[in-house]
Amino acid sequence: MRFKPLALLAVLILAACAPQRQATSTPRAPDNSWAFERSDVPVEPGYRFGRLANGLRYVIRSNATPKGTALVRLQIAAGSLDETDAERGFAHFVEHMAFNGSRNVPEGDMVRLLERKGLAFGADTNASTNFEQTMYSLDLPETTPDLLDTALMLLRETASELTFSPEAVARERGVVLAELRDRNSFAWRNFVDATAFAHPSARYRHRMPIGTPDTLNAATAETLRAFWAREYVPAQATLIVIGDYPVEAVEAAIRQRFESWRDTPAEVQPEGGPVETERKGLTDIYLDPALSEQVTVSRHGPWLDEPDTLEQRRTRVLRLIGYAIINRRLQRRMLETDPPFRSAALGTAAVFEAGRSSTLLVNTVDGKWRRGLTEAALEYRRAMLHGFTGAEIAEQIAQLRTAARNAAASAETRSNGTLLGAVLALLNDRIVPDAPDNSLARLEAFIPEVTPKAVHAALKREAVPLADPLLRFQGRRSPVGGAAALRAAWDTAMRTKLRPSEDAAVAAFGYTGFGTPGTVTSDQREAALGIRQVRFANGVRLNLKRTELQRDRIAVRMNLDGGNLLQTRSDPHAVMLASMLPVGGLGKHSYDELQSILAGRTVSSTFGAREETFQSGATTTRQDLELQLQLMAATITDPGYRPNGEILFRQAMNNMFASLRATPDSSLNADLGRILSDGDPRFSLGKVEDYRALTFARLKSTASDRFARGAVELALVGDFDEDEAIALVARTFGALPPREPEFGPYPEQRRRSFTSNLTRRVLRHTGPKEQALLRLTWPTTDGEDPVRSLSLQLLERIVQLEITDTLREELGKAYSPNVSSETSRVWEDYGTMAITASVDVREVTPTREAIFQTTAALRDAPASADILQRARAPLLEDFANRLKDNGGWMTYVERAQSKPDRIERFQRASQRLAALTGADVQALARQYLRQDAAVEVLVLPTGSEP
Repeated sequence: MRFKPLALLAVLILAACAPQRQATSTPRAPDNSWAFERSDVPVEPGYRFGRLANGLRYVIRSNATPKGTALVRLQIAAGSLDETDAERGFAHFVEHMAFNGSRNVPEGDMVRLLERKGLAFGADTNASTNFEQTMYSLDLPETTPDLLDTALMLLRETASELTFSPEAVARERGVVLAELRDRNSFAWRNFVDATAFAHPSARYRHRMPIGTPDTLNAATAETLRAFWAREYVPAQATLIVIGDYPVEAVEAAIRQRFESWRDTPAEVQPEGGPVETERKGLTDIYLDPALSEQVTVSRHGPWLDEPDTLEQRRTRVLRLIGYAIINRRLQRRMLETDPPFRSAALGTAAVFEAGRSSTLLVNTVDGKWRRGLTEAALEYRRAMLHGFTGAEIAEQIAQLRTAARNAAASAETRSNGTLLGAVLALLNDRIVPDAPDNSLARLEAFIPEVTPKAVHAALKREAVPLADPLLRFQGRRSPVGGAAALRAAWDTAMRTKLRPSEDAAVAAFGYTGFGTPGTVTSDQREAALGIRQVRFANGVRLNLKRTELQRDRIAVRMNLDGGNLLQTRSDPHAVMLASMLPVGGLGKHSYDELQSILAGRTVSSTFGAREETFQSGATTTRQDLELQLQLMAATITDPGYRPNGEILFRQAMNNMFASLRATPDSSLNADLGRILSDGDPRFSLGKVEDYRALTFARLKSTASDRFARGAVELALVGDFDEDEAIALVARTFGALPPREPEFGPYPEQRRRSFTSNLTRRVLRHTGPKEQALLRLTWPTTDGEDPVRSLSLQLLERIVQLEITDTLREELGKAYSPNVSSETSRVWEDYGTMAITASVDVREVTPTREAIFQTTAALRDAPASADILQRARAPLLEDFANRLKDNGGWMTYVERAQSKPDRIERFQRASQRLAALTGADVQALARQYLRQDAAVEVLVLPTGSEP
């Protein structure tokens, strides 16, 4: 279940909020028709939709963004809802077995084959299972016919040729059980309880995709094969290929690989419900020491069967606006100086096709639930009773119009991922892929009909009235007065007299002038990547790279001297509040006012402290580039420092510390920095009181000099006119008072030590008693030597492959062991390599031994040619594809003047990487991965023996 108006704004604008079709409410035969076959919404040209004689469907689209890449997906319309009581977890188990041997690909070879061709396991090769479907995903880093043939061959093997050897099942069972163990967190248990309370009779609550220990332990090769044979049939399969291939060639390859798949009747799909629409007036209280306080108010209604049509899209636009206005009102209350709640939101979501639920979520400070629930309830009731104002409608129309215009402007350079999203919306939600320019035209034609009355009526038709609702409280302590007090608070709010909201005037943006435009003192073009480098008289640097990778999109990034280098041992959290600066607004406008002033403009105001700089980043358009620059300039020249940001920060930190020991991961993260740095306060978490004491006044004292005088380097990447952009920067950042000419060296702050204390450290967590986390960390070196840095990166990949093979594939002890290497270019002579494994407490000793045996083998002999290729190929493909999107370009453009060696290192990286040998990597393993040099941190449940 998902809240439609909250998370999918851009999609909903164009797709007009079709309901989430996750499963059926009554048994029905699989429907492999296309939604556009019964809709008056014109399908966008460019897609090739097809169906083989055996029932398999396919969707193909040729697309060159990013150039020379492709996405391949196989969706099987079978998930955990298709399982019997004895098969719970089988859909997910079968997904795991897809990588464990088929008729033509021996066990383990599928992943290895793909790695040799440049696909990294997890990043480019993955699969997932949910209630209704299983998805196999391959991201192709190049578009050779051979790679496409390999991808389709492997997916066909998955579809019809898996072998399910008993030995492979036995090994993979450990991995699946490890995943089940790792997922058993306080958040997961809370979700399970919430599901049982909301829908006690529904089938889906008994079909969590991960399964149960009993059914997973009882699974055999025969029973898993039976599930797979029953569900993996052509009529339930859809193949998707989107990327830089000719459509005809892909279609021919699909036919060649899949036409011989035998047509087998598909099973009737089990229901996901029922949803009890009369369920009301009940209260649930769920407590866990790690849970922040939240009250959920909900009611269920029947499912609205609303096929995707032009008329229905108009209705859904009205609904979207209504929900957005209510949530905007709730956001405004959250930003008050004395906010009644931490956050609140209202939404309605389809529960499969069994029903729909309208839900008001209210997150509060511990113990403050009564005020939070009451105030959120009043805002909900005010909207439902009195509707909306003209100004509120206008603000949301501006947002919708801009999103639709931006989508239309960049339609020709949509990414493979964006087009894939449209296809998945067609398959899962039966939303017809629509051309963005057509969607924009229809929106513009419909806007005159969008009135407060129309929006109010449409919202009330969909939202289930929260009369005598289900109330659910979660938190650390039971609410004073219990269930009766919760109900009384809600009932009181429902009886309170209310006045309608009033229109508020929207001010003009107050930062359009920064002084006399700056003059350019230097303008040259870097030869290697063609980056234009400009310097203004006031010292501001500007780097420009025009690309055609995304039409009418401009990535903007500002780096300002200081950042975390301003933090010292005596003041280790000096700039921690920097990320909350935008919430403090500007001197002339509060954050809330800015939301209205900037509505309909493609700008944002992110800000934060990075290792060496303060950084602000955004993506904008040609039309809004000047406004984006004005906003960024105003952020450092006139920050508002209002307390709103302080309040939200403290609330977040209080919650974080309250759940600090709830999971092995959070407990490790709490203490690891302190352990590795011998207690250096800059890298230690400290106490919650340290964070409660932070104020904007302290941030201002520390950072105001950097804001006023610190070196600034701006970067623009994307679709813009260079000379026009230079003129806009001249009027904003170029017009500021003089800046320091260089970024500061901060020699003292760059010193960071690695502990010499190699004693095993044991930390404690309060989660399930079977969960343990083992981390081994070795000191390495910094990243100043480019060859050594690449060598360590290659060693990291090799260790990851070997550790995964050992802990996951061979021993089945860990679901997702992780290897990480950091070679800092900020901290002098500082780097680490680490191996982290989440395991059963009974498996700590054998896991530790297996890790040390693996690293010893890497020290004793060079990596095999195959391992070397499997580790290196994905890295080489990453470098080859690095400049195929604006984000990749920004890596080298953002500091092109102050850190020009980044460009040279990138240019030579592939050549240097290709030259590395197994002996080179072995030498590094010998130097760094010694057993006696590792710092071990073990996280165990409270009360267990180390």
